[in-house]
Amino acid sequence: MLPLAIAGLPAFRLIDLIDIVIVAIIIYYIYRMARGTNVMLIFWALIILLVAWRIADLLNMRLLGAMLSAVASVGLIALIVIFQPEIRRFLLFIGTKTQLDESWAQRLAFWRHNIQNKQTVNYEAYINACLHMSQSKTGALIVFKRHNEVEELVKTGEEINALASSALIEALFFKNSPLHDGAVIARGNTLLAARCILPVTSRLDIDPNLGLRHRSAIGVTEQLDVLSVIVSEETGAISYALNGEIHHDITPVELRQALEKYEC
Repeated sequence: MLPLAIAGLPAFRLIDLIDIVIVAIIIYYIYRMARGTNVMLIFWALIILLVAWRIADLLNMRLLGAMLSAVASVGLIALIVIFQPEIRRFLLFIGTKTQLDESWAQRLAFWRHNIQNKQTVNYEAYINACLHMSQSKTGALIVFKRHNEVEELVKTGEEINALASSALIEALFFKNSPLHDGAVIARGNTLLAARCILPVTSRLDIDPNLGLRHRSAIGVTEQLDVLSVIVSEETGAISYALNGEIHHDITPVELRQALEKYEC
């Protein structure tokens, strides 16, 4: 025990330090996941309420403690009702980011497959297609599967299961093509589906000049372990999004490095 009792406060023990560190880590990770979303409003409201309530309890401030207790019991329910859509999206985000729906055998097989086939993925097909579409200012959005399954995304579009090639990718995003709207889902050398619908990010700190294509590219990486590549229809700039963060106006070399680094 660490005897740090001051002014009537209870002694500070080693277990209390461990308790504080664990809570701090939990709060930090919740903050990281909620940052940039409307859930941050709930996060700060709860932090302020809990801190004030704890201070009132330690100082034996009965009236303030009773008021905060009443606010906590009613206010928490009100916050849940008001921010129900944001909380739902946040819980979905946590679920998809932490899901362990694959067995260890499946994961080992996936890693072994990646190691064996890393050099055989035809990145040139994607890079050349993006470069040509950038030059012609043809809008495009390609989502690359990484570790999580993407069956739900595939179901929103048209399954094609075709070998990836520059010509095919460009044809899919050609403005008069019936499949040019939405996203193409890719896995290695295979184009799984086209005209897929993606979730749109609800973050408030996104550049207001970004259109729906870029917001969808960010949104899908917030919910799934994927990398999305965007070609802007307005400027022709190539960008990619990963883990909710977008990297603007990259070169073909930087695109190749990203695809190789993140094992797409």
